[in-house]
Amino acid sequence: MSEAARPATDNPVEYIQHHLTNLQVGEGFWTFNLDTLVFGWLLAGLLVFISWRIGRHLSLDNPRGAQNVLEAILEFVDSQVKSTFPGHNPLIGPLALTVFLWVFLMNVMDLIPVDLLPKAAEYVGIHHLKVVPTTDPYTTLGMSLSVFALVIYYNIKVKGVAGYIKTFLFHPFGKWLMPVNFMMTAVEELAKPLSLGLRLFGNMFAGELVFLLIALLPWWILWVPGSLWAIFHILIITLQAFIFMILTIMYLTLAHQSLDEAH
Repeated sequence: MSEAARPATDNPVEYIQHHLTNLQVGEGFWTFNLDTLVFGWLLAGLLVFISWRIGRHLSLDNPRGAQNVLEAILEFVDSQVKSTFPGHNPLIGPLALTVFLWVFLMNVMDLIPVDLLPKAAEYVGIHHLKVVPTTDPYTTLGMSLSVFALVIYYNIKVKGVAGYIKTFLFHPFGKWLMPVNFMMTAVEELAKPLSLGLRLFGNMFAGELVFLLIALLPWWILWVPGSLWAIFHILIITLQAFIFMILTIMYLTLAHQSLDEAH
């Protein structure tokens, strides 16, 4: 009997370690977490497909079902963008909607019973499988670095290269403390992608760990804490998607500020 097939209570440490191990290929720097990539892109494809299907069957006179849900989400995201982002940029709205829905779908995978897909994978010879992409720091940091790249791009586009450099040299203490200004501003900028990515990863990883700990309980009481935590976790996964979206909008808002506004 494989380690994954044994009852969880036989060896709780190995059980948890098994479920926290990714399906990987490659070595060293070139190691890829295949399960993260596959589930992340499958969910992205699902999001595109659902949006395409709804778009093909839009009804202005009699909206119903999925169209109503999508319109409600769209109005909610649009209100957040309008209240946070000044001016107009055609990228911000679609980006915020995509970030919110994609992160939410990846988070929702945490509600699938922890043994369901890994046990199914065992039957086809796959011995490690993590199904929640946002419990992989490479996913959350990859997304946050993408946002950070946009932040740098718009900082340079709005302020110019010289203006962007000035934000490092002359803020917040003026020209006489340029080394201190540079260090403080550099730390502040680098903290943006780190906090954005690690916040999402930390919360989702903790949620997954709680589900694994609940799975170690005897079967006759398992469903009570499992059900309660799943209900509470629905709020967590939604809140984490919302926070990632809001911080993305806020960081891009700061990048669009002129030098005078930034100071």
